[in-house]
Amino acid sequence: MEKSRLALPEKPFRIHGGANTPHRKNTRHSQSVVMPCPEQVVLPMSQHIGAPCKPCVKKGFTVAVGDVIGESTGHICAPIHASISGKVSKITQVRLPNGHLYDAVVIESDGEMRMSKSIKPPVINSDTDLIKAVHDSGLVGLGGAGFPSHVKIDIHQENHCDTLIVNCSECEPYITADNREAVENTEDVLYGIITLLRYLHVERAIIGVEDNKPDAIRSLKAAINNCKEKEAKNICVLKLRSRYPQGAEKVLIKACTGRTVPPHKLPVDVGCIVMNITSVGFLGSYIKTGVPLISKRVTVDGSAVNEAKNVIVPIGTSVRDIIDFCGGYKETCGKLIIGGPMTGVSVPDDSCPILKQNNAVLALNKKDSLLPPATDCIRCGRCIKSCPMKLAPVNIETAVKMKDIDALNKNGVTLCMECGSCAYNCPAHRGLVQIIRMGKAMVHNAAKE
Repeated sequence: MEKSRLALPEKPFRIHGGANTPHRKNTRHSQSVVMPCPEQVVLPMSQHIGAPCKPCVKKGFTVAVGDVIGESTGHICAPIHASISGKVSKITQVRLPNGHLYDAVVIESDGEMRMSKSIKPPVINSDTDLIKAVHDSGLVGLGGAGFPSHVKIDIHQENHCDTLIVNCSECEPYITADNREAVENTEDVLYGIITLLRYLHVERAIIGVEDNKPDAIRSLKAAINNCKEKEAKNICVLKLRSRYPQGAEKVLIKACTGRTVPPHKLPVDVGCIVMNITSVGFLGSYIKTGVPLISKRVTVDGSAVNEAKNVIVPIGTSVRDIIDFCGGYKETCGKLIIGGPMTGVSVPDDSCPILKQNNAVLALNKKDSLLPPATDCIRCGRCIKSCPMKLAPVNIETAVKMKDIDALNKNGVTLCMECGSCAYNCPAHRGLVQIIRMGKAMVHNAAKE
């Protein structure tokens, strides 16, 4: 007797909290443009969660596009490849937005973009082959998390996964890179999903797309309907309500399946794998071509940049070169953000390189960069109502002020995913995310002692 098929959801499940942030999807209809090869790229050896890579080239080495220049040093690590062809001018150290120094390989372009002779499509006949291929491709979570993808799909038998969730919610303001992936690279997205279903023996795939992306929804549904592969009948597009932070992993799982990931547990513990749509689209392309992760689509927008665009750039390209390609600054930049305005990181200047997991560059003028002054908490409870994890940020703030480690643990400070919904909805403009980070550091330091 044939096993009954897991149902595909027709509508999303209700989620808790969040914020009604403005969409500002100015580049939603902007076809991605490929940026010409820059004169130089800087490739840090840490472009993922986990152990940094070790440089396997030296000053003076000649490299081609796709050559491995950073070798994996552990299980939670992904190799790094040359994104342009040319000569290694130096091995240096760079400070990334997280404040830490890492080794970096600097390549001067020869202008040829010669492809490596080692590039060839992987042969995949099993889940082991797929996991190895994903590792060799250098793929990490391209939605911003940067977790090595080969680790995520390495499912052990005791952790049976029945659902693949493809994250195309892209809930932060401004960013449209994933939307363009769904529209421009639909076939590879579908091929990547089918490959994952086939070799990981996952029963169904749910593509979560917010309802402010109708073109993405149309493209994905049409591709599924026209697909003749047997796995296509187990794939659906689920239209989600546009609400931040819909794309957060645990929130998305709840919206797509109704399942709740328990505290300190992972999606695999509730039978789910969550992958960003650009990650899945890259996987589909890599299986066909063998070209590793060497470029990234980024949304360039903001009140200080001349031309808002979706740009495909070699990884390691400086933000300055990207801004110049977009017509430069039209007025003084007051704040430069890598990522979205809610969870992105403000950087001190535009010399920093684009990493694998970066999906946007926002240049804001001085007016838009100003934050309203914080006032006293009025105990309105909006931060509690806003929190997707059902925490009480106001209580955490009090515990931080009192340096009360027990209270921080009792209030679940380590469960905060730092989405910023509490701070966004706070009428007193309290810097709650920064305060919660301080609380996490206090708990971490106390545990070490």
